Amino acid sequence: MCRHFAWLGSDRSVKELVLEQPYGLPKQAARPRWQHIDLINQDGFGVGWFPAPGVATHYRRTGPIEADPGFPEFAASVVADCVIGAARGASPGMPIEAEATAPFTNGSALMSLNGHLNVGLTASLLEPGRRPESTCDAAYLAALLWQRLEAGLQLTAAVPELVRDVAVLDPNACLNLLATDGMTVVATTWGETLCYRREEEGSLLASEPLDDEADWVRVPDRHLVIADPLGVTVMPLQIDLPHQETGSEQPSQVPDPI
Repeated sequence: MCRHFAWLGSDRSVKELVLEQPYGLPKQAARPRWQHIDLINQDGFGVGWFPAPGVATHYRRTGPIEADPGFPEFAASVVADCVIGAARGASPGMPIEAEATAPFTNGSALMSLNGHLNVGLTASLLEPGRRPESTCDAAYLAALLWQRLEAGLQLTAAVPELVRDVAVLDPNACLNLLATDGMTVVATTWGETLCYRREEEGSLLASEPLDDEADWVRVPDRHLVIADPLGVTVMPLQIDLPHQETGSEQPSQVPDPI
């Protein structure tokens, strides 16, 4: 599993978002408090941001954050209005390499996965000739998202469609996605945890709270979250799986507080 977060709002430094939070990624990587599967997340970490509108870039390393002596200085130098960060706990059998570490990018969008999927069961979804940058399941999922975006889908439609297509073929998949094009952040809950906090200067989404303040809102499982400059919207993912009863939940703008 992994831990991840996304910030969308006024400019903030990567140092503030990653290293200065009371329970930020370094602590979540070593001792997650909400994670459903009891694993540490120290196989890699990364951050992604937009140095210019529509231009995404990232910084990824293997190992824990504290093992990278140059990261604090680098993190202080990067200031952006949209940032994704992730700490990786590799699934058994997956490679330990920077290319397998979130966030992934196609040059204009960023994506992170907190979860897992069976690449073999879902191989029919990948277009012929398209090669993920790593053999890990998260890189494969990123390639599936990029092909949908390149086909003209908006991020808000591509992410829930991707979760649906994968879940139908692999009902045991865990699909907490976090994706952004720099203007909108789209996230899903499907087997793992997510919460958000709406601030005066923007919105912060995270696998678990970055501090112990009471204003974090827990997102129910199997929901879609869309954050943009107008705020945060939460609604159920309307996905019917084979041999599975559908729920009767209704769209919700404000889930129950933690």
